[in-house]
Amino acid sequence: MNKELFLLAHCKGVSQQLLRKIMSVDPTLKLFFHLKDHEWESYFQLKKEKIQAIKKEYHSLSFLALEKQYKKDNIMFLSLYDKAYPPLLKEISDPPPFLFYKGDIELSHSPQSIGVVGTRNPSQYGRFALEYIIKPLILNNWVIVSGLAKGIDTLAHTLSINQKGKTIAVIAGGFYHLYPKQNQPLAEQIMTSHLILSEHPPETPPQKWHFPMRNRLISGLSKGTIIIQAQKRSGSLITAQQALEQNREVFAVPGSIFDEYCGGTNELIQNGAKLVQDVSHIIEEFPGIKMLINETKERKKC
Repeated sequence: MNKELFLLAHCKGVSQQLLRKIMSVDPTLKLFFHLKDHEWESYFQLKKEKIQAIKKEYHSLSFLALEKQYKKDNIMFLSLYDKAYPPLLKEISDPPPFLFYKGDIELSHSPQSIGVVGTRNPSQYGRFALEYIIKPLILNNWVIVSGLAKGIDTLAHTLSINQKGKTIAVIAGGFYHLYPKQNQPLAEQIMTSHLILSEHPPETPPQKWHFPMRNRLISGLSKGTIIIQAQKRSGSLITAQQALEQNREVFAVPGSIFDEYCGGTNELIQNGAKLVQDVSHIIEEFPGIKMLINETKERKKC
C-alpha cells in the first residue's frame, strides 16, 4: 500500500485531476514533498496558499488511525498500483488513483460484466424490458454493474440478487453517506455478498458533480452498457457517451415515440447505439462469450 497516495486521496484540497498530475511527475510519491514552492507552482499551476494548505492537511492525517477506522467498518481500499485493481478500469483515460470498497473485489475482474442504467422513474414497459433482457445475462454469470440509484439501477441490482447472480454498485459519495437513503437495505445486501465501489473517501457526502464521475466508472467497469428508458437530458446519456469514449459497446432499448422517458434512448439509436430487442443482440457483440442458458419469456404486452 502506498501510504502517501492513500493520504493524498483524503486531502480535500487535492482533486483527482491534481492527484493524477502529481503521480505523473512522481509515480512513487516519495519526492513530491521535497519540491520547493516554485516547483509546485511550475509543475501543477498552484498558488502558494493552496500548496501550503495541501501540505498542512496532509500532515494532519494519520494513516494508522484511518486504517483502523476503515478496518472496523469493513471498508477496504486499493490503489491504481495494486494487483486487485479492476483491470477494465485501468484501461480508461482517467482511472481513479484510489478505490474504496466493500464486498468481493474479484467481481470487478469478471470477463463478463455489463453496465445497466436508465430512468429513475421506469414505466411498466421499462420494468418488463429490463427483466426480459437482463435476466438471461444474469443466468449466464454476467456481473451487472449499476449505480444504486432509484429506478432502473435499483431494479437491475435487485434482479441480480433475486436470480442469485452477482452485481456491482458504484456510488457517488463515500460509504458514510450512502445515497439514496431508501436504498440502504439494498446496499447492505450488496456489501455482504456482492461489491460496492467508490472513488471517494468514506466521509465524502455526494455532490452534484460526483454523479457524472460515478457514471464513467459504471461504463469503465463494463464490457458494454445497456440504457433502458432515458429522457433526452438524462444522466444515462452521459454514461453512454463515456462508454463510447472508453471504446466500449453501447446498447439502447427502444421505446415509444410518445414516451418522454424513451426520447433519450431512441436518440441514442438514431446516433449509432445498437438497438436491443433481445439478449442475443448483446451477446453477438462478444463472439468469445457463449450463452449456455437462454431463458427468455414471451414478450409481455404493455
